[in-house]
Amino acid sequence: MSESSEAFEYFPYEAMRPNQREFIELVSEAVRNGENAIIEAPTGFGKTVSVLAGILPYAKEEGYKVLYLARTHRQMDRVIEELKAISGKSPVSGVELRSRKELCLHNYLTQFTSDAYTAMVVCKNLKKMGKCPFYENEKKKKAEFDELVRFFLESPSHPAEILSYAETLELCPYDLTKRMAEKADVIVASYLYLLSPSIRENFISSLDVDYSDLIVVFDEAHNLPDQAISALSDKISINTVNRAIKEADEYNEHEIANFLSIFGRGLEILFQEKLGSRDVQETPIQPELVFEHVVDVLGLDTRWLVKTLNDMVAIGDSIREDRIEKGKPPRSYIGRVGEFLLLWLSLIGREDYLFIMSRDRGLSLELVALDPAKALGFIRDVQSAIFMSGTLTPLEAFRDIMGIENARLKKFPRMVKRENAQVLVAKDVSTRGDERTLQAYRRMVDYIVEAAKIIPKNVGVFTASYEVLQGLLSANLQVRLEETGKAIFIEKQGVPSAENDAMVASFKAHARGNGAVLLGVMGGRNSEGQDYSGDEMNGVILVGIPYARPTPRVQAQIRYFERKFPEKGRYYGYYLPAHRKLVQAAGRVHRSAEEKGSIIVLDYRLLWRGIRKDLPDWMVETMRPVDLGRMKLYLKRFWSNGR
Repeated sequence: MSESSEAFEYFPYEAMRPNQREFIELVSEAVRNGENAIIEAPTGFGKTVSVLAGILPYAKEEGYKVLYLARTHRQMDRVIEELKAISGKSPVSGVELRSRKELCLHNYLTQFTSDAYTAMVVCKNLKKMGKCPFYENEKKKKAEFDELVRFFLESPSHPAEILSYAETLELCPYDLTKRMAEKADVIVASYLYLLSPSIRENFISSLDVDYSDLIVVFDEAHNLPDQAISALSDKISINTVNRAIKEADEYNEHEIANFLSIFGRGLEILFQEKLGSRDVQETPIQPELVFEHVVDVLGLDTRWLVKTLNDMVAIGDSIREDRIEKGKPPRSYIGRVGEFLLLWLSLIGREDYLFIMSRDRGLSLELVALDPAKALGFIRDVQSAIFMSGTLTPLEAFRDIMGIENARLKKFPRMVKRENAQVLVAKDVSTRGDERTLQAYRRMVDYIVEAAKIIPKNVGVFTASYEVLQGLLSANLQVRLEETGKAIFIEKQGVPSAENDAMVASFKAHARGNGAVLLGVMGGRNSEGQDYSGDEMNGVILVGIPYARPTPRVQAQIRYFERKFPEKGRYYGYYLPAHRKLVQAAGRVHRSAEEKGSIIVLDYRLLWRGIRKDLPDWMVETMRPVDLGRMKLYLKRFWSNGR
């Protein structure tokens, strides 16, 4: 049987979309040759099922485990759906990993933990102290536990299905999922499982595999640079230090309390010196300065400083155990400060980190990673890694920034028919800093309201930042949009995923009525992580280009990239990330070649040659400069030709 026909055995649908066969064959060759692949393919292409069909024949044949990593739960669920379809044709097992908190039935853990590390510590201690009945039942009901593992390995299942069965039998859903992962052909998980160094080591160890046993897929890989930076960075506030002092007094750790009090006083002195009277939110500092005061007062050398910090970490572990025993929240501020300062100390001298003091939460210290490639060092050891997204152009830049070697690069064409795509660029507005006047915002509001009136059903308005969104609202955008007769939904910062998902579901539902307008930001979860089909988003209005503010961290990344990639630092670190966010938001209107969609960009800079080169061909080919009158004319013509 040929490689191509083998791949077709794992393709569950009767017909392939354009270019899917070539995609599958490219992936198949890459994994067999031990190569990596960076692939751009448009929204609606069918990337998920294609990459699985390309990987599974060789993975099953040679015993490789497939790790499929995505950013959101919605994307992860979609992989399980495709695996279910595949398993109806060819046997394949798959499991979706969620956090301990989401897969735990113990009230204490679900009530008192908020982050992955604390959940891991609590889980370990509850088991050690014999206080988790669900874990204890694994031994008492070993036959039922093993039977459930075999049952779920017969066909891929969603976490909710596993949770339901485990709850009925009073078994631990997290351990059940983990045991399934040891044997499953495909593990679907969050980026964090491989991007975070500490989580990655624990995860790989729990699977009892070597990196060379893995084939890894990074879906929506345009998110990787930001996600990698986030996973490698850390932050702590003076409030945490003050709480650690109180905790030390409570537990009679007087030497630690004294150390932290002197350390905290040193931070306050440094804060006044660096930020006190300056009108800035953050500033880079020499990392040694944070220890200067405590070292001078206590006469510590580096060896004793490290010993003190290690003692704090150990004391933190003991405090967590004690609080679990007493049924209190399992935190330790002493342990948290010790862990952060040990990391801070270990990174002194590294050029790929920026050390920042900021006004956040009164006063904060922040370790900012500058090189996302450092999170992917393990890629050299895996059999193959596939990076795919609808927005990776230029592929060479993504390869360089993420440090991916031995990689095939392939860009598949957009499927949108020319007559179904419309890109209009307003030539008289922009969100450049000195042009953000109330008058300019009012002109943009005119564009938005007129476009929302003409474009049928649902429309998305995605701005360059929340600051720009607020500027539009201050220019009466919400009141003016009421003229359209459409419902209005506004994305909010920091709300839980469930609340945001409910809002988006309500927005989509209005596509069956008079339509709605969704206001959000480019680079946010609604402009990238959501799919809108049919009338759920017939048009997007993009307000500005989402360039980052020139903060010390942005400037430091540009300088770092300039050293690493001469003459490309500003492009890689500043311009390109913003252009990709804009293209991602623009892509919300087309899920298939037959879907019509209007894209209106309220920023004349998109007409500049230096920016156009980063846009996909289909956007450039259909781009037209407009004023308000011409926009209305072109929109009416476009939508009067049938939908």
